[in-house]
Amino acid sequence: MLLTITGFGLGAMYFLIASGLSLIYGLMGVLNFAHGAFITVGSYATWWMSENMFDGVGSAWIRFLVSALCGLAAGAIFAALVELVLIRPLYQRHIEQVLVTVGLSIAFVALVQGIWGPDAHPYTVPSWLHDTTTLFGAHIPNDRWLEIATAVCVLIGLQLFLRRTRYGLIIRAGVENRAMVTALGIDVRKAFTLVFALGGIAAALAGVLSGVYYTTIDPTQGTSLLIFAFIVVVIGGLGSITGSAIAAVVVGLLQQYANYYGTNWIGDWGLGDLSVLLLLAAVLLVRPRGLAGAVTA
Repeated sequence: MLLTITGFGLGAMYFLIASGLSLIYGLMGVLNFAHGAFITVGSYATWWMSENMFDGVGSAWIRFLVSALCGLAAGAIFAALVELVLIRPLYQRHIEQVLVTVGLSIAFVALVQGIWGPDAHPYTVPSWLHDTTTLFGAHIPNDRWLEIATAVCVLIGLQLFLRRTRYGLIIRAGVENRAMVTALGIDVRKAFTLVFALGGIAAALAGVLSGVYYTTIDPTQGTSLLIFAFIVVVIGGLGSITGSAIAAVVVGLLQQYANYYGTNWIGDWGLGDLSVLLLLAAVLLVRPRGLAGAVTA
């Protein structure tokens, strides 16, 4: 039970990152390798606001929630700026997009290390999140429930936004036929900036929860999580948010089970990571478009 709930919690974090990647790629065709920087912005903005601006203000929950909202806002603003300054001039130029986003990712990690150092920083959260809840004899850390609930809310929210709101319809129509939507007097560029901002919010939210999950943050944490998020996106199907959700759960559970039982059987050989890579290879061989990906010509 402990491994299962922890696997769901880890999968929830992977989904929050992968949902932004799937949203940006599926609607805009941009493979954003700088997505890890959005995670780092969210985690470090939350940590800095909590330690410097809201230290001693109100209860621990108020301090955490207000700091987290600041982290989400920072992630949205940073993502929107990346789209406006770096990505917008490079639409339909995929090689240049990869080069720019990879370069930004490397430079941003170096920038964070230069300002706050390479060491990990402790992440202050309400004590309840470090407590446990007993379920069928297993003592489950409470933060796992928060991560799972957040991921479910994000999944439902994204689906409702894309299918039930005016801006969601504009974004989907702009992807299908940008010229026609523009001819109707709608500025598709603003909608695409909104997509990037939403992806930034999801990544920043993952950054906030990664600090809760690991109890510390460091400059390379976003990049490390991004690797597995890309695997989730590929397994789930590029551009499919639902597929990413399914794949995130599978990857999170597989990592937890393989790490625990693999360590007991053959020692600490990183069997969890190896199992995920083997799963990725199997999916690419058997179903290259992913679990929920569309068939391409």
